[in-house]
Amino acid sequence: MNGPDPGLARCRTGTAYHWPVRIDLHVHSSASDGTDPPAEVVRRARERGVDMVALTDHDTAFGHDEARRAAPPGLAVIPGMELSCLLNGQSVHMLAYLFDPGHPGLAAECGKIRGDRVRRARAMVERLAELGAGVTWDQVTAIAGGGVVGRPHIARALADAGVITEPAKAFTAEWIGDGGRAFVDRYAPSPARAAGLIRDAGGVSVLAHPRSGGYQVADEVIASLAAAGLTGVEVHHPDHGEAQRARLTALAADLGLVVTGGSDDHGRLTGHRIGCETTAPDAWERLAARAAGTVTAYGGQD
Repeated sequence: MNGPDPGLARCRTGTAYHWPVRIDLHVHSSASDGTDPPAEVVRRARERGVDMVALTDHDTAFGHDEARRAAPPGLAVIPGMELSCLLNGQSVHMLAYLFDPGHPGLAAECGKIRGDRVRRARAMVERLAELGAGVTWDQVTAIAGGGVVGRPHIARALADAGVITEPAKAFTAEWIGDGGRAFVDRYAPSPARAAGLIRDAGGVSVLAHPRSGGYQVADEVIASLAAAGLTGVEVHHPDHGEAQRARLTALAADLGLVVTGGSDDHGRLTGHRIGCETTAPDAWERLAARAAGTVTAYGGQD
């Protein structure tokens, strides 16, 4: 083979992996709305043959320390997060990697988002009570287990109460889907502001699943975000079809964005699918090279 090995990936720790390298850049734990604790997530990632995994819980880095301590030999854990954003009233998610979680601007914004999540969730539980759903705040917080409270926890409470047959059925007009009977809006920054905060904290930003139902982002908006400092776009995601992936890949090339992939695993809720979608090693290299801070991946030693 001529030139560098395309399967070589470095974790910004000096640790080198050689082909084949499997990198999953989008995984959740019980620190937000996944079902498994961070230690179980990293154990399962290695069990599934993943070499590098990013823990990307919603609006928090609380799971990083546990994941770091529990990282099994051969697995590099990338510090990440998925920031909740709003664009013209629509939810947009922004993945962040290799940022300083203690950066004042980013930390304050995450605290504001998490605080409003609690207000919103309480208000939705109250509306559900008025609708006779029989879901209580204690049930929701018990399901969250100390993690960042979100609609998925309310959906699980509805399913546990027998109001719906499965959590996915909560996200409709009848219950807590956007604009639904028990839906309550929330605070979140714009995607451009989120990308700027991530950059200020030394990290890199990737637009999450922009063709996923309810999270669609138009090509012209992606172009404007690229101009505002967006680093990459998540193309390889379980919700994206082949035609969508082809279009997004072409758009990313035109805009100079890094193409990434991840399973968006939420544990039991998504069938424990860590590693079902991955990022090419050279794409991770390009992404990590654009990080301006000193935060690195950890683990990876056999």
